Amino acid sequence: MAADSLLSPQARSTGTASLDAAREVLRRTFGHADFRGLQADVIGEIMAGRGALAVLPTGGGKSLCYQIPSLVRPGLGLVISPLIALMADQVAALQQSGVAAEKLDSNTRPDERGDIWKRVNDGTLDLLYVSPEGLMQPSMLERLSRLRLALVAIDEAHCVSQWGHDFRPEYRMLGRLADAFPDAPRLAVTATADARTREDIRAELRLKDAREFVDSFARPELALSAERKRGSGHSRVLELVAERPGRSGVIYAGSRDGVEKLAEKLLAAGVPALAYHAGLDKSLRAARLEQFLDADAAVMVATIAFGMGVDKPDVRYVIHADPPAAIEAYWQEIGRAGRDGLPAEGITLYSSSDLAWALRRIDSRDVDATVKAVQIRKVHQLYAMLDGTGCRPAAVRRYFGEHGVHACGQCDVCVDPPDAVDATEAAQKALSAVHRLGGRFGRGRIVDHLLGKSKDAPASETAMSTYGIGREFSPVGWRDLLDQLLFEGLLHEDPNDGRPLVGLGEAEAVKAVYRGERRVSMRKAPTGADAISRPGRPRKRHSGEQLGVEAADAPLFEALRAWRRERAAEQHVPPYVIFHDATLSAIARERPASAEALAKVSGVGQSKLKRYGADVLRVVRAN
Repeated sequence: MAADSLLSPQARSTGTASLDAAREVLRRTFGHADFRGLQADVIGEIMAGRGALAVLPTGGGKSLCYQIPSLVRPGLGLVISPLIALMADQVAALQQSGVAAEKLDSNTRPDERGDIWKRVNDGTLDLLYVSPEGLMQPSMLERLSRLRLALVAIDEAHCVSQWGHDFRPEYRMLGRLADAFPDAPRLAVTATADARTREDIRAELRLKDAREFVDSFARPELALSAERKRGSGHSRVLELVAERPGRSGVIYAGSRDGVEKLAEKLLAAGVPALAYHAGLDKSLRAARLEQFLDADAAVMVATIAFGMGVDKPDVRYVIHADPPAAIEAYWQEIGRAGRDGLPAEGITLYSSSDLAWALRRIDSRDVDATVKAVQIRKVHQLYAMLDGTGCRPAAVRRYFGEHGVHACGQCDVCVDPPDAVDATEAAQKALSAVHRLGGRFGRGRIVDHLLGKSKDAPASETAMSTYGIGREFSPVGWRDLLDQLLFEGLLHEDPNDGRPLVGLGEAEAVKAVYRGERRVSMRKAPTGADAISRPGRPRKRHSGEQLGVEAADAPLFEALRAWRRERAAEQHVPPYVIFHDATLSAIARERPASAEALAKVSGVGQSKLKRYGADVLRVVRAN
């Protein structure tokens, strides 16, 4: 179908590419009544001849953002895609809709290639899909440079970013397209990209002046859950699949061996399971993919080799037998389920050994130290979300920079809130530290500030009331809490050209924490582990032991903290501005019996003695 045949006579005569013409194509060719989300905005930008970056959720209709302008604007629509399977699926779907689309890849026969180029030159082809490697061949660029292009679309654009979860070095070459096709608008699209990744995409693809469209990452049809696993978790996977008979599902495992073993166990249990990984013959993978796409209730057990380009709409669940590499990968892989908009599930099994393995894997990579640090941070953020106490979809949406996010009401945390420890006081300390540091530093410096260990800190910093107020927690505990605060939108991270800076998040939410109106909690660690320290560290009998409080004095210490919490809530101030924990621990240890004795305790000045002395002495006498 030639593009001109889809336009009204007026549009053809004037050469305009109006949104009305695009809606006509949408209705007539794709059968949709109107655009959804940000589709109209993105399409309007491209039809005006301007480039753009569009981040739309899985199932959000990204492909229409370049397919429709290719059909409306004069010329050939050129689409760069990273996977042959992805190209094949989209071309097949377009052809089913009557669109003149083809692909050029390593599997294209010479006679087919000749016919495709003839159609390109005749102007009877609307869309041409190519791989980045194939496109950057001099002969390919030379032939395309003689053509009029409706647009150049870079699909799965997160592959261009070294900060992304699926970095592909060949995508870095695509920045040259700005020079190769200066008159064609360029559109980069992806489903998952945080602020830093979006910044990298814009820089590498030379789209710095292009508009950026980031839609909501909400997937209300997905019910998410996560649970700690025992051993390999295979037994639990079998249970989960058995509880979901007659449904199509995808199970991700971290290794080829894990895929094969899990598929064998499922087959032995009578489940129509298929194994899929890069170690299998290409033809066998293709056959199993086709079998899975055609089946009503097949289960695909796969590594991440299975993913992009799979558009089976009725996948009802995705199970991660092993956790993914980052939240971007998690959201994209979970997004294989429920693409039809009907209820679906995303279930993740995880363990501390998985975290350790992920960190070892990163450490073994031959990559720049800055890139490695970012990958490590992303792993910690993923596990903080999996083991956290906040709504999972809300945490993911905030991770991608979305504001005004509310709890979903249907994930496992919302339905059955886990036991948690109250970290509000620590959160108030962290938020105050970030505020006083003015958003000029990253996480490491903030943690050092709280611990009073900042190297070469100026006097202006060491004089701050927040300097060294967090010595009761470990560095790991503070980092975990900062992740939690980022997830909850109480902090935000500025990419800052690869050196992220942490600042305060949503103002009203931060104020609510300061006033004690909003609590911050972290998942309670199992017995034998310290919830605010390194996973697996033997848990202290009480928080005061870390401050030198003997077991006999612990009840008084906790009573003083409870009193302080109440007084802070009454005044809408952080508890530590009343007394630091170190002061309370000294009071618990020395048990002053008079105002004179209390005045000798470090941290009890005259003003506080006058204001709180009588109360403190009453608590001491009562305990």
